[in-house]
Amino acid sequence: MSPRHAHRPEPRGHWLLLIIVVSAVAAALVFEGWTTHEVASLSTRRPCTSPMPKAADTGKPVVRIGRGGTVETAGMPDRTVALTFDGGPDPVWTPRLLDLLRGHHAHATFFLSGAQAVRHPELVKRIRAEGHEIGSGAYTGSDLGSASSPRTRLELSLTQTALAGTAGINTKLVRLPLTTQADTMCGGEWTAARRAADQGYLLVAADRPLRQPERGVVRQYSQNDTGYAEANKLLRNRKIEKFATVSEGLGGPPVNTPVSTVGRLQGEALIQVQGIGHIFVQAMSWVLGIAGALALLRPALLVFFARAHVRRLQRFRPGAPWLREVDEPVTVLIPAYNEEAGIGSTVRSLLASTHWQLQIIVIDDGSTDRTADLATLIDDPRVLVVRQPNAGKAAALNTGLAHAHHDIVVMVDADTVFEPDAIHRLVQPLAHPAVGAVSGNTKVGNRRRLLGKWQHLEYVFGFNLERRMFEVLECMPTVPGAIGAFRRDALMGVGGVSEATLAEDTDLTMALWRAGWRVVYEETAIAWTEVPTSLRQLWRQRYRWCYGTLQSMWKHRRALREAGQAGRFARRALPYLFLFQVVLPLLAPIVDVFTLYGVLFADPVESIGVWLAFLVVQLLGAGYALRLDKERLTALWAMPLQLFVYRQLMYLVIIQSVVSALFGTRLRWHRIHRSGSAADRLTAGSAGSAGSAGSAERRLSSN
Repeated sequence: MSPRHAHRPEPRGHWLLLIIVVSAVAAALVFEGWTTHEVASLSTRRPCTSPMPKAADTGKPVVRIGRGGTVETAGMPDRTVALTFDGGPDPVWTPRLLDLLRGHHAHATFFLSGAQAVRHPELVKRIRAEGHEIGSGAYTGSDLGSASSPRTRLELSLTQTALAGTAGINTKLVRLPLTTQADTMCGGEWTAARRAADQGYLLVAADRPLRQPERGVVRQYSQNDTGYAEANKLLRNRKIEKFATVSEGLGGPPVNTPVSTVGRLQGEALIQVQGIGHIFVQAMSWVLGIAGALALLRPALLVFFARAHVRRLQRFRPGAPWLREVDEPVTVLIPAYNEEAGIGSTVRSLLASTHWQLQIIVIDDGSTDRTADLATLIDDPRVLVVRQPNAGKAAALNTGLAHAHHDIVVMVDADTVFEPDAIHRLVQPLAHPAVGAVSGNTKVGNRRRLLGKWQHLEYVFGFNLERRMFEVLECMPTVPGAIGAFRRDALMGVGGVSEATLAEDTDLTMALWRAGWRVVYEETAIAWTEVPTSLRQLWRQRYRWCYGTLQSMWKHRRALREAGQAGRFARRALPYLFLFQVVLPLLAPIVDVFTLYGVLFADPVESIGVWLAFLVVQLLGAGYALRLDKERLTALWAMPLQLFVYRQLMYLVIIQSVVSALFGTRLRWHRIHRSGSAADRLTAGSAGSAGSAGSAERRLSSN
């Protein structure tokens, strides 16, 4: 329509901020997924492919590899035991182990997973504060023997960063994950050991279990119930003179050294990144449940109420014994701005209507093309062309109302082509005195390309199925601008068409409900509209629709507290719109993100299975909607593809609209380019839903 609503340009700052936030969360999520997946995927190490060097195979658990490849080994002196604990810190067993050690006045060495240290920084601080020693167990605890050199460096450096952020230290001790005795450092493990030694680490394994503690040993325990029980038993051994850390037993310098301020800040940043990812994963689990429930509830509600609508179809329709046939003259208003591509087809389709008593008013809203001239060239006394300076769609409709001669007014878009019986069928529900407006059935005319097919499915499954439900619940929120009938006195009673929102059709419909009128849906009144043919045009159109709907909901929010029909409408329609057109689209990306997260970091079969189940539900609902609209089921083939591109675009539209509304952005009117292809479906003749498509085209051709 018109660019009359072109307010100040939309600021880009909040959009850039949103991109930065989303990117940061995505990075944190990927990082959390990687660490969680690796920690959860520990397995038995692979068999050695080659033995370890003889110089290292002395049975002693501490190995130092020099720069030239020289190897030195060491162990604990007699009657000295170095207690070492792998993994963790564990929120349950690490505090118990620390209490146990404190009770026996003993110190130990904890080889920590960097990922676990980041998740439980308070336990790392306690380990350090109580005089224990900390070594590196790699960041994820995965098998470094099968890892690449860059991966090994990353695992060790991240662990150092984690320890810097949690305890303010670096460590020179490392225990390769899945390593027990020194002779297990063979094959790939020895390669990983050399890589660690090149970074200055001292490698610590454990003595064989059969070696007596009084001879001096390094004992290796897990931070779990078994490790607690075995450590408790060993601490009670009176033959042991000293329980020491590894460095104390070796008599060497301290292996835990303070870090710089920069190192601590880097560690704290790592904690924040993984914390964000962990929180987001937990939140996603809850959001996934909510979004999944809403996503399943919506098609269930639509199908349930659509069936109820079919059963009640005759109550307010032609043929009901207590309703007369409406044959009064009708005024048709066509607001138009630069619609030369389709205005001729629209007017001629209306002139071919079986409802002959028509006044057709084309309101040219300051077009800069030949829209008004083409409409004037149509030689029919029923057509009136009114020209006005550009003022916007709502103003154009109000101008048309001022020129209307009849009590029934039909508002249509200038890119829409009508079935011959559409107008007559559309006005029939107005026979009931309580009905103030009627929504017609808008179908996609240019559906030959994939984007058109996606919108066709949305119109049938989303819009039309929803209108059936809204009629049953008596809370129709929108009579579409493409095809809608109104009582003229109802329109004048609410002050005409408001210019306060960009969704003038939704705003007007809600105003009619609040004025005491009913709004119904006539699915047999069919009009073919032209939908956007590019993603850019679609974005602009839906952005305006969504933003305008949010404006209308906010404008009429006080109806929630009103009594009578207005309150019932608001308490049914507004929560539905909020849940399923705002909240669900905002949450729905979580389903896709979590599916991708599950495929990459969890169980791909389960994740894909859940996604396919969701798709099946959508296909069943869409199939039922197509059947009700007498459309071919072959259109369903495009729906799986819709879930990969089209649905994501709609999510972003909702997100941008909500962000714009929260920031108080005034959206400008975006007009899409028209090609006059609304009659594509009529031209096709044999395809589509309306059996009269072929006859309609012949009728149009004769005019």
